[in-house]
Amino acid sequence: MTPFPWAEAMQLGLGVLRLPPDQFWRMTPRELAAAIAGLRGGAAAPLDRAALDELMRRYPDQ
Repeated sequence: MTPFPWAEAMQLGLGVLRLPPDQFWRMTPRELAAAIAGLRGGAAAPLDRAALDELMRRYPDQ
């Protein structure tokens, strides 16, 4: 299991989001993840099979 990336979380929460330390440390991991997703715009949905087939048709391997 990979350890939690505390340094990166603190840099983002305290530096980028500019949260006061007491507010950062009271956040749950789910709340921090939601704040990060809001900042980054969330994750794109994965391609379904039809979209993958269309990309492969339009851009075939050479």
